[in-house]
Amino acid sequence: MAKVLLLGAGYGGMAAAVNMQKRRIPFTIINKHSYHYFTTLLHEPAGGRNDFDPYYVELSDILNSKEVTIVKDLVKEIRPKEKKVITEKGEYEFDYLIFALGNAPEFFGIPGLAEHSLLLRSLNTAKEIRSHIEEMFAEYAADKDPARLRIVVGGAGLTGVELCGELAEYLPHLASKFHIPDSKIELINLEAAPTILPMLDKGLQEEALHQLSKHGVQVRTNEKIVRVDQDLVELATGEQIHAKTIIWTGGVRANPLLQEAGFDCDPRGRAKVNEYLQSVNYSNIFVLGDSACFVGEDGRPLPPTAQLAQQMGQHVVDNIVAITNGQPLKPFSFHYMGTLASLGSDIGVGNVKGMRIKRSVAALMKEASKAKWLLTIGGIGLLAKKNRQFTKSV
Repeated sequence: MAKVLLLGAGYGGMAAAVNMQKRRIPFTIINKHSYHYFTTLLHEPAGGRNDFDPYYVELSDILNSKEVTIVKDLVKEIRPKEKKVITEKGEYEFDYLIFALGNAPEFFGIPGLAEHSLLLRSLNTAKEIRSHIEEMFAEYAADKDPARLRIVVGGAGLTGVELCGELAEYLPHLASKFHIPDSKIELINLEAAPTILPMLDKGLQEEALHQLSKHGVQVRTNEKIVRVDQDLVELATGEQIHAKTIIWTGGVRANPLLQEAGFDCDPRGRAKVNEYLQSVNYSNIFVLGDSACFVGEDGRPLPPTAQLAQQMGQHVVDNIVAITNGQPLKPFSFHYMGTLASLGSDIGVGNVKGMRIKRSVAALMKEASKAKWLLTIGGIGLLAKKNRQFTKSV
């Protein structure tokens, strides 16, 4: 029987794993954590909305059939010609490989940015951001340094905007806890481009900007960061912003293992794939999600999103089954469902299947998308469990 090896338990990896489990396909999944966390929702606990328990699920609670082998390990190297994956603890052979290890931060060569900024990339980094901000507010009582209450978020895509929305809601409560006037808080969102949320239309961008500004966020577009130092952000204009909390959400690139292994990649390190999601170099290796350069109908690579990764994850399993059964492969076609951005717990903006929505309706749709994913990977049991956790943590 063919050896199927799956790397990564993000949205794409989990979609593939659940699909294989349902089909009773034996496979091994390697992930550096024992759990799957909800990457697109990390702004919520990082920004103070809930505790952290609702935002992850143990792999063994979902992938529990006899056909599945779960390995907690860190992938160090891909050797495609040898059909091997090297990890910290050993090596694994494969007949078919599904590469779903996600992305790495993109710092665009900005000096000091990697060394002096916080990132919102995992459950652990979300905890780091929240505890750091709480620590700064607690320490403000001792020295009254205004930089402790100044938070700079670089990047106004989905992650940056959603994090600012959560923080705008949470910081006044934190200030009240430490007897700090709200007027002392500064929350600054910097964006090099002329607009925020580039995946949405102008009207929704303006609505998001209005809501963020209304809740105290200083959104500054056309502001390029050129240098970051300890507690300092320097802009192209020469302006320097002193802040004890600097968070970078401004871009991603593919996992570097692909380029290191010699795959043909695009400028962002994404492995080039054909219409079946196979690497253009190796027909037995499928690449999906943020690591795949899949050219859309407009001739440009599709942007990395969770919904793209999920659809790819389901599709690659269909094609592996087709190969093993001697049947023709099916081309991948992305079905865009829309984009939703939360601006706090009760408001948001977005579009769903071409329909523009905002405020409370958008927030409700965001919750619905959360429920849909839980149902997809764990059924009604997981949804009920997580709903109890969310209710308890509020």
